[in-house]
Amino acid sequence: MADYQKPEDIAYAESLIKFASKEAEAFFHLKHTAERKDGVIPAKYRELISIAVALTTQCAYCIDAHIKNAVEAGATREEVAETVFIAAALRAGGAVGNGLLAMRLFEEASPKA
Repeated sequence: MADYQKPEDIAYAESLIKFASKEAEAFFHLKHTAERKDGVIPAKYRELISIAVALTTQCAYCIDAHIKNAVEAGATREEVAETVFIAAALRAGGAVGNGLLAMRLFEEASPKA
Protein backbone atom coordinates (compact mmCIF):
# COMPACT_ATOMS: atom_id res chain seq x y z
CA MET A 1 0.00 0.00 0.00
CA ALA A 2 3.03 2.29 0.38
CA ASP A 3 3.17 2.53 -3.42
CA TYR A 4 -0.53 3.22 -3.81
CA GLN A 5 -0.02 6.80 -4.91
CA LYS A 6 3.08 7.53 -6.96
CA PRO A 7 4.50 10.78 -8.36
CA GLU A 8 4.41 9.13 -11.79
CA ASP A 9 0.60 9.02 -11.60
CA ILE A 10 0.60 12.64 -12.75
CA ALA A 11 1.01 11.15 -16.24
CA TYR A 12 -2.67 10.19 -16.07
CA ALA A 13 -3.72 13.85 -15.93
CA GLU A 14 -3.99 13.99 -19.72
CA SER A 15 -6.48 11.12 -19.91
CA LEU A 16 -8.43 12.42 -16.92
CA ILE A 17 -8.82 15.78 -18.68
CA LYS A 18 -9.62 14.11 -22.01
CA PHE A 19 -12.40 11.92 -20.63
CA ALA A 20 -14.02 14.66 -18.53
CA SER A 21 -13.20 17.72 -20.60
CA LYS A 22 -16.09 19.95 -19.52
CA GLU A 23 -15.49 19.26 -15.85
CA ALA A 24 -11.74 19.74 -16.30
CA GLU A 25 -12.31 23.04 -18.09
CA ALA A 26 -14.49 24.29 -15.22
CA PHE A 27 -11.98 23.08 -12.63
CA PHE A 28 -9.04 24.77 -14.35
CA HIS A 29 -11.01 28.00 -14.75
CA LEU A 30 -11.72 28.03 -11.01
CA LYS A 31 -8.11 27.09 -10.20
CA HIS A 32 -6.74 29.80 -12.50
CA THR A 33 -9.07 32.42 -11.02
CA ALA A 34 -8.27 31.46 -7.42
CA GLU A 35 -4.52 31.40 -8.08
CA ARG A 36 -4.34 34.61 -10.11
CA LYS A 37 -1.44 36.98 -9.53
CA ASP A 38 -3.52 40.18 -9.49
CA GLY A 39 -5.60 39.41 -6.41
CA VAL A 40 -5.62 41.46 -3.22
CA ILE A 41 -3.88 38.65 -1.30
CA PRO A 42 -0.16 38.60 -2.18
CA ALA A 43 1.19 35.50 -3.96
CA LYS A 44 3.23 34.29 -0.97
CA TYR A 45 0.16 34.30 1.28
CA ARG A 46 -1.97 32.65 -1.40
CA GLU A 47 0.60 29.86 -1.54
CA LEU A 48 0.75 29.47 2.24
CA ILE A 49 -3.05 29.25 2.32
CA SER A 50 -2.88 26.70 -0.51
CA ILE A 51 -0.33 24.65 1.44
CA ALA A 52 -2.57 24.66 4.52
CA VAL A 53 -5.55 23.49 2.48
CA ALA A 54 -3.45 20.87 0.67
CA LEU A 55 -2.25 19.53 4.02
CA THR A 56 -5.80 19.24 5.36
CA THR A 57 -7.11 17.63 2.16
CA GLN A 58 -3.98 15.47 2.03
CA CYS A 59 -3.32 16.07 -1.66
CA ALA A 60 0.33 15.17 -2.22
CA TYR A 61 0.36 16.70 -5.70
CA CYS A 62 -1.03 19.98 -4.33
CA ILE A 63 1.50 20.02 -1.49
CA ASP A 64 4.31 19.50 -4.00
CA ALA A 65 3.11 22.21 -6.40
CA HIS A 66 2.32 24.81 -3.74
CA ILE A 67 5.57 24.28 -1.81
CA LYS A 68 7.45 25.00 -5.05
CA ASN A 69 5.23 28.04 -5.71
CA ALA A 70 5.70 29.27 -2.13
CA VAL A 71 9.49 29.06 -2.41
CA GLU A 72 9.30 30.99 -5.68
CA ALA A 73 7.05 33.58 -3.99
CA GLY A 74 9.57 34.09 -1.18
CA ALA A 75 8.11 32.00 1.64
CA THR A 76 10.54 30.93 4.34
CA ARG A 77 10.96 27.55 6.06
CA GLU A 78 9.62 29.14 9.23
CA GLU A 79 6.47 30.32 7.44
CA VAL A 80 5.89 26.87 5.98
CA ALA A 81 6.49 25.24 9.38
CA GLU A 82 3.98 27.57 11.05
CA THR A 83 1.53 26.89 8.22
CA VAL A 84 1.82 23.15 8.92
CA PHE A 85 0.85 23.62 12.56
CA ILE A 86 -1.93 26.10 11.80
CA ALA A 87 -3.41 23.54 9.39
CA ALA A 88 -3.00 20.77 11.98
CA ALA A 89 -4.72 22.83 14.68
CA LEU A 90 -7.62 23.73 12.40
CA ARG A 91 -8.03 20.15 11.27
CA ALA A 92 -8.13 19.06 14.90
CA GLY A 93 -10.54 21.90 15.64
CA GLY A 94 -12.79 20.60 12.88
CA ALA A 95 -12.95 17.25 14.65
CA VAL A 96 -13.91 18.98 17.90
CA GLY A 97 -16.52 21.06 16.07
CA ASN A 98 -18.01 17.94 14.54
CA GLY A 99 -17.78 16.37 17.98
CA LEU A 100 -20.33 18.94 19.16
CA LEU A 101 -22.65 17.74 16.40
CA ALA A 102 -22.00 14.13 17.45
CA MET A 103 -22.95 14.95 21.05
CA ARG A 104 -26.21 16.61 19.94
CA LEU A 105 -27.06 13.73 17.62
CA PHE A 106 -26.36 11.27 20.44
CA GLU A 107 -28.72 13.18 22.71
CA GLU A 108 -31.41 13.21 20.01
CA ALA A 109 -31.00 9.46 19.40
CA SER A 110 -30.97 8.50 23.08
CA PRO A 111 -34.17 7.45 24.86
CA LYS A 112 -35.70 10.30 26.82
CA ALA A 113 -35.72 9.91 30.61
